[in-house]
Amino acid sequence: MTNNDVFKKLRVALMLRDDEIVDILKLVDFNISKSELGAFFRKEDHPNFRECGDQILRNFLNGLVLHLRGTKENPKTPSEVLAKPKPKPIEKSRESFKDKQLKSIDKAMPNVKYKNKPNQRKGNKKS
Repeated sequence: MTNNDVFKKLRVALMLRDDEIVDILKLVDFNISKSELGAFFRKEDHPNFRECGDQILRNFLNGLVLHLRGTKENPKTPSEVLAKPKPKPIEKSRESFKDKQLKSIDKAMPNVKYKNKPNQRKGNKKS
């Protein structure tokens, strides 16, 4: 089992998103971008796949310990950390495109049906 497999399984088991993993790695002063992190979770035959080194996995595990247990000065209970509901992004009530279009129509303007001119119909073109 490779480091990438271990990393993937921990991510799934703990239900961590990329931004949460980046935050966990920042706890141990290890900076990594989301795109670099995403390269570890790709399939091995993908062109942007990157092998997860020992240093990255070690730092993630150390950060995970700090994330779940806290520090000596500020201890945490892992069950409370895992049980906390994650904040959901606030969804704005969006109007559908059709509703926006209907609001922008000038209702005072009458509906007009346009008829094609006789010389513009198919087969009746004059040259």
